[in-house]
Amino acid sequence: MRAGLDWLKGPEPWTARTVAGDLVLAAVMVMVGLGVEELDNGTPLRMLGSAVAVLLLTLMRRRLPVLTLVVGSGLGAYLPGAFLVTILLGWSAGRRIEGVLRALGAFTVAFVASVGLSVFKDWDQGRVVLVVVFGTLMFLAVTVMPALASRYWSQRRTLLHALQERNAQLLRERAMVAGQARLRERQRIAQDMHDSLGHQLALISVHTGALEVDPVLTERQREAVGVLRQASVAAMHELREVVGILRDGVEAPVPVEESAGPAARGVAGIAGIVEAARGAGTDVRLTTSGRPRPLVAACDHAAYRIAQESLTNAYKHAPGAVITVELRYEDDSLVVEIANGPAAGPGAGEVVSGGQGLTGLRERARLVGGMVHAGAVEGGGFRVAGVLPYGTEPAGARETGAEEVADDFGQQLRGARGKGAAAPMDWAAVDRELRRGRGRTGGIALGCGIAFAALVVLVIVIGAAVALLVGSAGDVTISRADYDAAKLGESEDVVRGRLPDGSSILTDGLERKGPPPPEGAHCMALLASSGNGETTTESVFRFCFKDGKLVEKQAYETN
Repeated sequence: MRAGLDWLKGPEPWTARTVAGDLVLAAVMVMVGLGVEELDNGTPLRMLGSAVAVLLLTLMRRRLPVLTLVVGSGLGAYLPGAFLVTILLGWSAGRRIEGVLRALGAFTVAFVASVGLSVFKDWDQGRVVLVVVFGTLMFLAVTVMPALASRYWSQRRTLLHALQERNAQLLRERAMVAGQARLRERQRIAQDMHDSLGHQLALISVHTGALEVDPVLTERQREAVGVLRQASVAAMHELREVVGILRDGVEAPVPVEESAGPAARGVAGIAGIVEAARGAGTDVRLTTSGRPRPLVAACDHAAYRIAQESLTNAYKHAPGAVITVELRYEDDSLVVEIANGPAAGPGAGEVVSGGQGLTGLRERARLVGGMVHAGAVEGGGFRVAGVLPYGTEPAGARETGAEEVADDFGQQLRGARGKGAAAPMDWAAVDRELRRGRGRTGGIALGCGIAFAALVVLVIVIGAAVALLVGSAGDVTISRADYDAAKLGESEDVVRGRLPDGSSILTDGLERKGPPPPEGAHCMALLASSGNGETTTESVFRFCFKDGKLVEKQAYETN
């Protein structure tokens, strides 16, 4: 049972929604088919056969699109209630049959089955050409047109999915190329910094080390030179970390024997840079208020950089001024405030500044959810205050490598984490772009063309059906005189020779609507015509035969 169900499903997954949809479609088709059978005066056995055929064809159309199409087209000739299911079978086959030649072959066989069986069924009536024309038009209307519409819709959806995959692949490749370009540029910058700044800092360290042991210097001068040497060593360590980040994206590890050299890169290291400034002869005062609380690494490092950059600016722009460094642990944030008074005297010379220090501090604080304020104060001094939250990770930390790029359709996407897969995008916009690529009215014109062609085919089919009924009316009508001419006891062949064939949809089931026929007899019903040739559909003439003779004739009115 399980294997049979898996085979029935085929390559397409069956969800509860799919099963429910198929059952609803089958129920609708069965109800419509029963209505058609009732109009055609079908027997209960034929109604049951039509319902079973519609149900099986609907459920198996996914797994066997070609077979169900051919079988459904053939059954329509003998089971009118199963005829309309070919609309669903054509739609399903149009999108599921792969290859143009295979699809053409399948619909050709279905057409031959539909028209051929219809001709075979109505061969005795002598209207072969009319049956072929009518069957062809009906096949085009209810099978071919739905198949074409389904194939167009399916190919359009496949194209959109292919564009989606292609766009995601292009975004991944673009991210990879951009990442490689950034890595090469970072490696180049790292190499330049290592070769230039590393060399200069090494020279400063060597010269200050030699100068520190010069016996000519006084003790205070040796302390100042020692501060310079420690600063150069600390700068070399920081340069090593920056070069490591630029080159590899991670901080370079600090050797154990050198771990005491550079100051801690956090709030704990602020006391160290304050002490270094005092050792250099600067009046720096550090105060702390509130209950100390731990900060996340990014905020801790940002506090250290704010203090370091602010002290550096005070050295350069206000030499000799008193500097105050204050750390305030408030309820929801840490406030790092550095203020200095006016310069005590003229500077030592040209001030080297890139003009990006405060901008960098503001950006660093923004990334961790904080802010930095800097400005002059009354009396000629300057103040820098940074407000940093205790527990906010830097923006983008949870989505490494996120970057905003524009896709090929003008949509703004954000690269996702991990493999760089693209985030969901507005494919309705893609669809509009595709329409615009063919022309603004291309899609509408194509849809209207298909609808117009289907309408024309339906009109032709209806006209052919009306012509068929009108043409067959003369074969099912007799006058009152013809009815009276038939005598009871005459041979069946003689009576039938004087009467029309009577095989038409206009007379199907009329023999059962009158009085009960004689037991064991078989009857034929014809319509009564007025004297001027017009058909009177209310009057029916019935002739019943048994053992090769006319045993009864009845004239009655129908409902």
